[in-house]
Amino acid sequence: MAPADHPVLACDEARRFEESYFGGAEAKEWPAMQRAGVALAEAVLRDFEEIGGFPTDGRVFVLAGKGHNGGDALLAAQAILAKFPAARAEVVLVFGERAFRPLARRAWQALVQDASDRVAVIDPGHRPRGYDLCLDGVFGFQFRPPLEPRVAALLAQVNALPIHLRAAVDLPSGLGAPGAFRADFTYATGIVKQPLVDGTHAALVGRLRYLDLGFFDAADVASRLRMLTPAVLAPLAALRAPESDKRTYGHLFILGGSRSFPGAVLLSALAALRSGAGLVTAFVPESLAAAFAGRAPEAMWVGWPETADGGLALEGQHLLRARLGRADALVIGPGLGSEPETLALVADIVKTSPVPLVLDADALQPDIVRTGPAPRVLTPHLGEFRRILAGDDFHDAPPTKDAVVVLKGRLTAISHARRGYYSPFGGPVLARGGSGDLLAGLIGGLLAQTPSDPLLAASRGAVWHGLAADALARAHGQVAVQTTQLLDFLAVALRAR
Repeated sequence: MAPADHPVLACDEARRFEESYFGGAEAKEWPAMQRAGVALAEAVLRDFEEIGGFPTDGRVFVLAGKGHNGGDALLAAQAILAKFPAARAEVVLVFGERAFRPLARRAWQALVQDASDRVAVIDPGHRPRGYDLCLDGVFGFQFRPPLEPRVAALLAQVNALPIHLRAAVDLPSGLGAPGAFRADFTYATGIVKQPLVDGTHAALVGRLRYLDLGFFDAADVASRLRMLTPAVLAPLAALRAPESDKRTYGHLFILGGSRSFPGAVLLSALAALRSGAGLVTAFVPESLAAAFAGRAPEAMWVGWPETADGGLALEGQHLLRARLGRADALVIGPGLGSEPETLALVADIVKTSPVPLVLDADALQPDIVRTGPAPRVLTPHLGEFRRILAGDDFHDAPPTKDAVVVLKGRLTAISHARRGYYSPFGGPVLARGGSGDLLAGLIGGLLAQTPSDPLLAASRGAVWHGLAADALARAHGQVAVQTTQLLDFLAVALRAR
């Protein structure tokens, strides 16, 4: 089985790894560059689906440097032109053809030989037009600031162009210097470099894609930071044991909801029902239980006494206590509200819970997340994260030593035991109300199936949620969709090969 996570390396570590892996042998480097070019083209074309797909007569603009990044970009252009016979490419040889290193020259010759009548070389000083796609292959991870004035002028000109999708190869050119290339997507070829997961570069990196070229299939590299891959979901896509029943796959309890925020807990329950969990029981304000049972009859809905404002009242705690022995995991927080009585109830439950927890939304309070013996997954957005975290470093200052923290954002980050894991899947289609409630329910359902491994449940939930979001955006775009549509793409993501 392919590894479920791969190392994220500093640029110097990546250089040393590649030197050791390839040994300077062109016979090994050229096939890897060919794989990178094809993988880059395929990934770009998939991402184009979010904006209607690459046009059959699309126009590609290639910024080709003298090294491997330039070669990757040229081979990707070759693959795209081969797939779209009416497409054309314009190429800027940023340092001139004579400056090409051997593999980049080989890639350039392959492109020209394959599509010479559809490839035009333009001078860096030429005023280019708008394009469908720009492939940035000027500099790789060995770039050191500052940018040469003429290269800075070229990148400034390109950054101002109307281009539908801007793709950086491995790293945005000039990263770390003023005037760097501004990418919509950065495609990390073979190894994810640490600057790509550094939030200070988010506006330049855009969305991160990891193109696995097989470097870590046989041997891993120790790294504190890891990039999650779809392989983490492989066991979920396998055949289930024929003698299993609903009790085999765990029983999830969900506690949440209020009259002010009724929909969030329903969303979490719907996601939990799609997670593969065998049983789901939801404790919600009694005024909501009947309507929710009609919406999702597969779950067991328990009506809870309400406060005057419609939150969960302390007097209902016996309902949970009498049933908690049946639970394998407990999600607390979606739609909960912030009434003092309700938060006091939650604090008491967390303090005494014998089962692993997922704490979300208003359950993410400093005095709640740090109490109790049970392992837990915390699912904050940035504002909630700042509320519960005492320090500034995500990986060095966990709210509690037993917590797995899933920080939702452009690049979902998961921290546990001073190690960091990243899920590069998802995107702006998730920037709408309710997407976090779905994630909490999904992680909860997975935790009920693997209660001894909260990190695995969190990693699977983040990747699955993100892959389903990618599939949704490719099918329907980023704008005219509803949060609940993501549920129908969980199966699509799980069955993808």
